[in-house]
Amino acid sequence: MKLTRISDVHAILTEWDIRPQKSLGQNFLIDANILGIMLDTASITAGDEVLEIGAGLGVLTEPLARVARRVVTVEKDPRLWPLLKERLKAFPNVELICGDMMKVDHEELFRSGISKVVANLPYSVGSAILVNLVQAETPPAQLTVTLQQEVAKRLTAKPGHKDFGLLTLWTQLRYDVAIRKTVSPTCFYPAPGVSSTILNLVRQERICPADDSQYRHFFYALTKFAFAHRRKQLKTILCDAIIRYSVSERLSDLAIESHLSTENVLAAFRKLGIDPRTRPEDLSVELWRRLANALKD
Repeated sequence: MKLTRISDVHAILTEWDIRPQKSLGQNFLIDANILGIMLDTASITAGDEVLEIGAGLGVLTEPLARVARRVVTVEKDPRLWPLLKERLKAFPNVELICGDMMKVDHEELFRSGISKVVANLPYSVGSAILVNLVQAETPPAQLTVTLQQEVAKRLTAKPGHKDFGLLTLWTQLRYDVAIRKTVSPTCFYPAPGVSSTILNLVRQERICPADDSQYRHFFYALTKFAFAHRRKQLKTILCDAIIRYSVSERLSDLAIESHLSTENVLAAFRKLGIDPRTRPEDLSVELWRRLANALKD
């Protein structure tokens, strides 16, 4: 049966007594053209090790498995596990993880050799999953994902735009983000209430040449603190602020507090040519990176 033919999808769901659940963000891709665009964008080669998130019925899993050296696919819904095990038994290069991606050790997956992510991310937790991926110690070289159009606009927003937020900053810090295709709701079953977008994210590490773990955690804590008060001016937000974060130290986490004195904050503004009246969304990714570096020092 073809997973891009709606009659076949209906037949499979009926056979296995499965009804898509909105709470799980289940909207199964049924359009062969969109599937082809995703695969073309991901440019999978015979040596690639790929992570797929939200296997669904396996519409992406099977074509990935025909090309990639290794495919790790994660599915949260236990109703789909027997179906997937049956469909994927012909592919020894596929590893099915029956579990929640929000609880899976993605760091271990990336250390094991995974370098690409290809996924129709569940609408319900797509943004949260993306944050985990882009903040990883060794993030993947490329991500090709479908997300709601609203989220795609945020990920590609420019400084000064209302859509430029924390998710934008954290993603663009490490990735060049490009919109490949807008996807109609009719390309999914059941059809979601919004349009989707195929995004391609290619890693361009900008955070710190020395890959300083403490600096990275400080950067995330600093920007999270600032964007929590995004309507205020940076001077008001950062002067005399306490930034709390933690870094892994052997088997435990080391808690750290950084006090940003008014004198040091203003000195950093002068050094970088930042107007103290600037608001968080008005700074570019590069200026945020340089400001964090100056304040961490």
